[in-house]
Amino acid sequence: MRRSIDLNADLGEGFGAWQMGHDDRLITMVTSANLACGFHAGDPAIMQKNVAKAAALGVNVGAHPGAPDLAGFGRRPMAADPHEVANWVLYQLGAMSAFTRAAGIGLAHVKLHGYLYNQAYHDADLARAVARAVKSFEPGLRVFCPPGSAMLVEASAAGLPVAKEAFVDRAYLADGTLAPRALAGAVITEAAEVAARAVSLVRDGRIATLDGAWLDLEPDTLCLHGDTPGAVAVAAAVGRALGEAGVQVRPL
Repeated sequence: MRRSIDLNADLGEGFGAWQMGHDDRLITMVTSANLACGFHAGDPAIMQKNVAKAAALGVNVGAHPGAPDLAGFGRRPMAADPHEVANWVLYQLGAMSAFTRAAGIGLAHVKLHGYLYNQAYHDADLARAVARAVKSFEPGLRVFCPPGSAMLVEASAAGLPVAKEAFVDRAYLADGTLAPRALAGAVITEAAEVAARAVSLVRDGRIATLDGAWLDLEPDTLCLHGDTPGAVAVAAAVGRALGEAGVQVRPL
């Protein structure tokens, strides 16, 4: 059993007057913050505020690039070739790094959002293009990847440091992908259940899937979604459960 784990959350996903999640509270409860970079969500004011908060707390800041789809929150499929997607990622890395540089900290990692994250699970060409874009930007930038994914294979092949990521508030299918949100049980909101999943992932390295199988994930980092209903209570329960299990939550 691991004695420590990184806990990350997708944050900064509002835009203008439209707010999403509870960034001010959640950022105090995690060790890595994946911040939206302006394509699927996020704007300069939100980016600057969250980077400054993370810097003050010692929370690692990661870029969370998505497809340019504000209306669909970056979760709808988009027809784009790998070269175009690579440019999307590179553009958003530049935007986020401007704010981390201004705050006097480094950009710690990158994690794709929504449709791009799911597409890069199976699509080796897209995953390879993303890995090349990240490496061209910063060869030492860590990539958060789903275990067993093309993104993990291609980022590793490019020589980038990687972290295997598991979701504690989302259900999995037997093929290792996240269950589509339209399926019943795909999004897990009960705090005690999410906390138990977190402990199981750290203790055993595996999780039961929505369709009755078991997945061996052995994660380096656990993810909470900032837009999950009750996300603050869920994060608090996860932190308590890990502490009671003797697991320290700390940055990678």
